[in-house]
Amino acid sequence: MFKTILNSTTYLQLLERKHADELFYLIDGSKESIGKWLSFPTRTEGVEDCTTFIEKSLQRYAKNNGYWAGIWHEGRLVGSIGYLYIDSDAKKTEIGYWLGKEYEGKGLATIAVRAMITNAFRNLHLEKVEINVASQNWKSQRIPKQLGFKEEGVIRNYEYLNGEYLDRVVYGLLRHEWKIREMSSESS
Repeated sequence: MFKTILNSTTYLQLLERKHADELFYLIDGSKESIGKWLSFPTRTEGVEDCTTFIEKSLQRYAKNNGYWAGIWHEGRLVGSIGYLYIDSDAKKTEIGYWLGKEYEGKGLATIAVRAMITNAFRNLHLEKVEINVASQNWKSQRIPKQLGFKEEGVIRNYEYLNGEYLDRVVYGLLRHEWKIREMSSESS
């Protein structure tokens, strides 16, 4: 099982069954903040739901068709990030991510997304990474913008959540755009 060190206090690790309790309590404690933008918190009613989610993620990992990793900071699970799918024909993926409420605004999602982008291009040899963000979730939209993604459009009425339709802003980053950014950051 993989583990990626992000800095001295933060790392990504593939979610395993043993993490189900910790994952549930993190989701349960952040239902209101995460549930504004994503539907899974309202469907997560117990540890069993997290175990099922992790088992499905491990199956997808084994088939090289996406997976979810935990984001750990100072020894605690603080969120999750993953490849929603890996399209080997089109050579692209979509990254999804979320943090527990008390861990937002600390730059943790940004460094986690950066690591997943690097992995997608360097190790998976993909050509494109996408991120879809609720149109009103300004905090989360800052992440792809900061990392050089281009806004590609808006999917209207993408999801019905909390009694209203939410639009999604689609961001994309191509391999050659990432390479240019990597080269310029290495020379600075």
